[in-house]
Amino acid sequence: MAHLQCVFYSKALEMDTCVNVILPNEGDLSKTRVVFLLHGLSDNYSAWCRYSLVERYALAANVAVVMPEVQRSFYCDTASGMAYFRYISQELPEMCKHFFNLPTDPALSYIMGLSMGGFGALKCMLHNPGRYAGCGSFSGALRMDSGILRNVLKQEELAALVGSDCKAGPENDLLALASQAETLPPIYLSCGEQDRLYPMSVEFAGHLEKLGAVYRFDHRPGTHSWEFWDQSLRDCFAYLLH
Repeated sequence: MAHLQCVFYSKALEMDTCVNVILPNEGDLSKTRVVFLLHGLSDNYSAWCRYSLVERYALAANVAVVMPEVQRSFYCDTASGMAYFRYISQELPEMCKHFFNLPTDPALSYIMGLSMGGFGALKCMLHNPGRYAGCGSFSGALRMDSGILRNVLKQEELAALVGSDCKAGPENDLLALASQAETLPPIYLSCGEQDRLYPMSVEFAGHLEKLGAVYRFDHRPGTHSWEFWDQSLRDCFAYLLH
């Protein structure tokens, strides 16, 4: 596999940003499946390569993996003016096509992430379900209006993300977005049973069940940890990329 770090100017963000990319050594990249792999609140674009075996899993599945940087944005077009959702959901796939000849074909595109990135992955997919062949959320922080997140994010930080009223808004309501979708691609969820975010994944899995969606929910003893996320990534690849 080729492992590249790319720095480029993002029009959506109006600044330079970084992305790590893993590419297969052989084959036509324009026909290669692409996984957009999103980081959590306290991480950055380098985290997956530093703390997991993502390159080994990518080699086994023969896929390209794109790991972008979004700061602590919660994958929002923020009230303070940074368009991170637009960057991830619209600009980044086009930039990857431009720089690496990776496809934008929905049948070849997947999106996954941990914690804040689990929220971001589902948000991107639910806003445009036809854009992805599959989606994965590991220990997802799936409700921006939860007391847990209000304890993690300072009030001024939350206001910078969603506005002075500190309300997440319908564009961040994953349950409502799932209900509004006509069809959904296969979804993989995982969360450790000792993780304080566990109830969010239980709630979302139950909602998918009511909707008749195709999904898998893995839960087992575990905490909010890289040991859990590495195994989740491996299992998600096995489920979505078989």
